[in-house]
Amino acid sequence: MSVLAGLGMTSDRTRTRMIERLREQGIKNEQVLMAIGVVPRHIFVEEAMAHRAYEDTALPLILGQTISQPYIVARMIELLLEGRTGIGKTLEVGAGCGYQAAVLAQLSREVYGIERLGPLLARARENLKALKLTRIRLKHGDGMAGLPEAAPFDSIIVAAAGAAVPQALKEQLAVGGRLVIPVGGGVQELVVIERTPDGWKEGVFDAVRFVPLLPGVA
Repeated sequence: MSVLAGLGMTSDRTRTRMIERLREQGIKNEQVLMAIGVVPRHIFVEEAMAHRAYEDTALPLILGQTISQPYIVARMIELLLEGRTGIGKTLEVGAGCGYQAAVLAQLSREVYGIERLGPLLARARENLKALKLTRIRLKHGDGMAGLPEAAPFDSIIVAAAGAAVPQALKEQLAVGGRLVIPVGGGVQELVVIERTPDGWKEGVFDAVRFVPLLPGVA
């Protein structure tokens, strides 16, 4: 049996129902919905949680981390795409289990991911290899420092909440590029940064809840 097809709660029909729920919740971008619809989320969750893979909820991973709920993944990528024809060269900070990188790879031929937790990064590599998504480049490193050797990026998406927007990530945006990051301590909000020829513009959007963005590697 193909791990991509799945049975029961991991079937194509279950994935279709998830996409219908995302539409009902306000996700309008068809590129985003297509990308999420073709990625088998059950591959990326812990085996005991596979039957819950297509629920619209965050699920636990190893080392106290989580895989983001599908709505949040969709919303953040929708913000990256809004008013643009594509996301271009993309950096994901906090690659986790590799799920969001797999979704991003449906929309960009050049995706980079950085993860500070070595065992989680190893899991991401296994997951992406199972899907033959070999063009995603992953690195064990400090996400707050970004990936200067591969910069500039057209899009940067951060899967952990910072107390503030790291200046290094802003500097690694190309002119015309866009960064989406949750910011805040107790109350977190999605912040969108756009780099213009004259500097950076900032917008604040939805309330969210993420694990904290931490420095260093482990």
